[in-house]
Amino acid sequence: MKKIPYLNILLFALTFLSTLVVGAYHEGVIEIMDPFEIIIRSPLDIYKGLPFSVTLLGILLTHEFAHYLASKKHRVEATLPYFIPAPTIFGTLGAFIKMKSPIPTRNALMDIGASGPIYGFIVSVAAVIIGLFLSNIVTADNIQDSYIFGSSLLFSWLAQIILGVIPDNHGVSMHSIAFAGWIGFFVTSLNLIPVGQLDGGHISYALFGEKQKRLSKVLIGVLLFLGILWPGWIIWAVLLVVIGFRHPPIIYSEIPLDPKRKKIGWAAIVIFILTFTPIPIIIV
Repeated sequence: MKKIPYLNILLFALTFLSTLVVGAYHEGVIEIMDPFEIIIRSPLDIYKGLPFSVTLLGILLTHEFAHYLASKKHRVEATLPYFIPAPTIFGTLGAFIKMKSPIPTRNALMDIGASGPIYGFIVSVAAVIIGLFLSNIVTADNIQDSYIFGSSLLFSWLAQIILGVIPDNHGVSMHSIAFAGWIGFFVTSLNLIPVGQLDGGHISYALFGEKQKRLSKVLIGVLLFLGILWPGWIIWAVLLVVIGFRHPPIIYSEIPLDPKRKKIGWAAIVIFILTFTPIPIIIV
């Protein structure tokens, strides 16, 4: 008899609540991201946070269950996703699964590592496109948010195609669905950094083998340098060093990566370049 994953369910419920509050804040229902604030002031308006919450959780669920199903396909024991609720401007610190058994081959490693960010990216693109059609261009004087969000190459291209050329001293007032898609891009790029046991680390190890360790060290240095532009990169680099930038070996390392998986790996690298945002957030 299978055990009911109470912890996974509880964490998902708390993350749904925290992202619902952030969505309500984004829609102007409350002035501060506090669940007690909305319960006291506008308890019946919390539903306005649903577009953001459902979109963001849909992206994260797609990402994590793609990992989970790929693990099952290759008979690698893995847990169900653990969501991380957090009182932040995103409402969550993401989600993760834990693999409890070694990965047999490079092909299995590529499938497991690349499936999450690629499928999550596809859902994020759909969210950004839908959300941008619902967004508006406003003058800088009408932007009341405390944060300005940077733009990746892909987000900038999509915004230009859908909204047209944005004049000087203007910006995009993102609909909550577009904001969830923006977070999806940001999370995808973070996961695809080719360091350690991040998704990007799995992909680069499948592609390059032991050379991945050297690549990880170089990328840590790049992140520290990018800390000049955004201090958050320094924190992320330190966390990655603490977690470890060396990838554990696979069981049958002599089995080469097949051509199809190589194309998937390079496609994931292209996605990383398109979604990477050098300066993600500016506090006004």
